[in-house]
Amino acid sequence: MKVRNWVLALALMPLFAMAQEMTPDQRRAEFAKLDWHVGPKSEAIAGKATLKTPSDKVQFLDEKNSRRFLELTGNLPDNGNFIVHDSEGDWWADFSFDPSGYVKDGEKIDADALLKTLKEGDEPSNEERKRLGLGELHTEGWYVRPHYDEKTKQLEWGLKLRSEEGVTLNYTIRMLGRSGVMSATLVSSPETLDADVASFRKVLAGFEYNDGERYSEFRAGDHVAEFGLAALITGGAAVIATKKGFWAAAALFLAKMWKLVAVGAVAVGTGIKSFFKKKESSN
Repeated sequence: MKVRNWVLALALMPLFAMAQEMTPDQRRAEFAKLDWHVGPKSEAIAGKATLKTPSDKVQFLDEKNSRRFLELTGNLPDNGNFIVHDSEGDWWADFSFDPSGYVKDGEKIDADALLKTLKEGDEPSNEERKRLGLGELHTEGWYVRPHYDEKTKQLEWGLKLRSEEGVTLNYTIRMLGRSGVMSATLVSSPETLDADVASFRKVLAGFEYNDGERYSEFRAGDHVAEFGLAALITGGAAVIATKKGFWAAAALFLAKMWKLVAVGAVAVGTGIKSFFKKKESSN
C-alpha cells in the first residue's frame, strides 16, 4: 500500500464525518448535484476499457463524481472508481481497474478456504473503517460461491455482508485483461438480487477492453501478476502485502473492498430513484 493512500485517507476523514451527519433531505440534495451521464453513451473506464450504456435508464458517473457518490453512501472513495446506476432498480455498481498485471488463470478455487481468509480480514479492515468514522462490515458467507468462466475470462462470486443497518449483498465480477483486472461490484439486497443481477448483466454486455488490453493479447515480456484467481477474491495486492507481514498496509485496501447499500435510515436506491423521478418530471 502506497503512503499516498494513507495521506489521502486522513484528508478524507472530515468528509466522511460530514456525510454521516447529513439529514435525508441534505443527502438527497447532494445526490442531485452529481453529474450523471444519461445513456445510451460510450463511457471510458480508467483508460483501459469502454462501457456502452444501453438506454436512458442507465446512468454513469465519472471519477470525480464517483468519489462523491461513495462518500455520500458511507463507502471509502478511491482514485479510479466509476459508478453505474439503473434508475429503474435499487442497485448500483462500482467499476475499478487494478493494474497488477496479467493474472494466470490455472489456479483451482477453494471456496471454503477463501471464506475463512475473508472472515479473518474483517478485524483489521473494520479497525480501519472505525478510524475513518465508518461503521463495521462483517462477512456472513457466500451468497454465490466463486466460479470462473474460462471462455469469458470472468471470475464471479456473491458475498453476504452484515452491518448495523442490515444485510448487504456484493456480487462481484473480475474481468481479466492483459495488464490487470477490471472489477465490477454490484451492490444489492437479498430481496432484489436476482432481478438486479439480470439487469446488471445487460449493462455488462456493453463492456469491452480497449485494443491492446484484452486478455488474449498477452505477449511474452508483459508483466505477470504475483497472484492468481484466489487472491482476486481475497484482496489481490493486499494478500501479497499480508503474506509479507504488512497487515497495516493491507487494512485500508480491505476496508475499501466491500460496499454498503445504505447510510443511516436512507436507502441509497430510494434516494437516487426519487432524484431521477424529479429530474424526468421536470423535462
